[in-house]
Amino acid sequence: MEQLLENIGFIQDGTILPGFIFGVIHVSLVILGFYTGWSINRLLKNVTKGYIAGILGASLAHVLADFIAAVIDPSMRARTVGIVLGGLLPLLLIPFLEKYVTKSKSHIMIGDHEDIEKDLKDEHHH
Repeated sequence: MEQLLENIGFIQDGTILPGFIFGVIHVSLVILGFYTGWSINRLLKNVTKGYIAGILGASLAHVLADFIAAVIDPSMRARTVGIVLGGLLPLLLIPFLEKYVTKSKSHIMIGDHEDIEKDLKDEHHH
């Protein structure tokens, strides 16, 4: 396995590329969330019935995946606090974006496949 990773270039000088494990874990958690339906996004949307909660939930899910991935990846562990704080900071943009940016009518919120299916059906009826 290590030889394969070395040949592909994931391992250089006997060391896995810094951040490689982080990337694998982060995206794996996101994919796992889509397939299991475990979703902060869906939970918040159901609790509040609002798309802002959905956006917030999807963002927080990524911050949580960042946190878990950074803690697991030895090359990223020292950066965990910075990654999490950096991931939370853009959430402060949401009120500004809500007030000043017009959402695209054709935008499909990235969420659960049922939501996307429903969005697609709704779009075809307009």
